[in-house]
Amino acid sequence: MPAFGSELQRPPSPPAARERGSEPRPHGELQYLGQIEHILRSGFRKEDRTGTGTLSVFGLQARYNLRDEFPLLTTKRVFWKGVLEELLWFIKGSTNANELSCKGVKIWDANGSRDFLDSLGFSAREEGDLGPVYGFQWRHFGAEYKDMDSDYSGQGVDQLQKVINTIKTNPDDRRIILCAWNPKDLPLMALPPCHALCQFYVVNGELSCQLYQRSGDMGLGVPFNIASYALLTYMIAHITGLKPGDFVHTLGDAHIYLNHIDPLKTQVRILSVTLGSLVPSLDKRLVYRTFLM
Repeated sequence: MPAFGSELQRPPSPPAARERGSEPRPHGELQYLGQIEHILRSGFRKEDRTGTGTLSVFGLQARYNLRDEFPLLTTKRVFWKGVLEELLWFIKGSTNANELSCKGVKIWDANGSRDFLDSLGFSAREEGDLGPVYGFQWRHFGAEYKDMDSDYSGQGVDQLQKVINTIKTNPDDRRIILCAWNPKDLPLMALPPCHALCQFYVVNGELSCQLYQRSGDMGLGVPFNIASYALLTYMIAHITGLKPGDFVHTLGDAHIYLNHIDPLKTQVRILSVTLGSLVPSLDKRLVYRTFLM
């Protein structure tokens, strides 16, 4: 046996980032549909807080290419206006569900209703006040939450601004993280964050994002969440002078509600359409105003 190192060959260099990004892989929608099929085939029956029951697996991941396409599903209708308006609402730091509702986006109405708030012990809150949910954590992490109408300017950590600044000044940083999971504030929230934490990564002029989602409703919520964080990545890339790279979606409890099984079985039989060059057209001035730069 040769002495250590005497005849060892140098291992081949890893492929360049551009080569890695161009490696063949399933179209994004096929990855999602494959996850659905996996849960239908191998999911465990579990109960849940809604009383509906689910098929559930723990730990799934998909990688969506943002370079030449946008991951808006074609095998089901995704509420695009809701995706856009909710994301802008997060970015604004709002916790007022009424602001979305008056624009026809009623996805938070149930959690902000009088009956629901009362059931959680928030009888003193105004209807529509969701507590320190996503937007508050993104823009004022650590600030003391009072109500949805208070001015929190300069309070807490503006994580979103910090993410943007770090991408611009130190793109190789491994701590470019946006976190909505704040244990101290969880008891004050109408609904704890499902999409809890995302990390941004810069290489070769491209911005990628990885989301950890603790709980994913595969039929309704996950297609919405995929589009939302892909759009957030596009927006941040746009104002930092980068191009969008990948969106990596990591799921904890990935589940299908029992009353969604038949519709999803139908959906997986529908031929997905390759999205080609379908990408959002973003006005840079609008994006700057959106991010309150």
